Amino acid sequence: MEVATLATKTRKVSARQVRDAEATKAQILDAAEEEFARFGLIGARTEVIASKTGVTKAMIYYYFNSKEELYQAVLKRHAATFLQAVEQLNSQELSPEDALKQIIRAAIAHELTYPNQGKILLHEAMQNEGKYFQLTGWEMPIRFGMSLLQRGIDESIFRPHNTWLMMIHIMGVITFYFNAENNLQNIAPDWEWRSPDAIAQLTESATSFILAGLRN
Repeated sequence: MEVATLATKTRKVSARQVRDAEATKAQILDAAEEEFARFGLIGARTEVIASKTGVTKAMIYYYFNSKEELYQAVLKRHAATFLQAVEQLNSQELSPEDALKQIIRAAIAHELTYPNQGKILLHEAMQNEGKYFQLTGWEMPIRFGMSLLQRGIDESIFRPHNTWLMMIHIMGVITFYFNAENNLQNIAPDWEWRSPDAIAQLTESATSFILAGLRN
């Protein structure tokens, strides 16, 4: 009985240690997201991340080995979320127009839920020339969108377009609103950028604008 009790206690301690380690890693990643969103890989400081998390720099390196590996972990962190949202749409059962509407809504919701990701990707493009972009998982949703556009063209619902360029335009319509918010607030200081009403108007406007450019 004593051996069994000791084994049970050991398992409980081990499970708690795992939970504590995962919680600590999540806190480090939260703080790192904010720091990388502000300064990118080059300007971010692990000292700041540590101070916000309440851990030592040594603890950060224990979990992530280096600032660069921490940065890569941040890029990977939400890699699957948008792809999963897209895959759940059952797009083959929807018309190309309806499927695209769903994707636009999912993309706007993703930007709203993960506000630091777009800023980090801007730094990635400027500082690292896209060296780590593939870690974000965006390639699959982009290719999925291109295939959807091609299906709309094949079914004569959409006018013939270069699907690669159209995906770039669509992404620009969706992401610029969020990425340029701090600048554009100077022009429209009273606009409530992330209020439910503003997001509803953005979704309606972006959808109408994109579909108007695609329809046959």
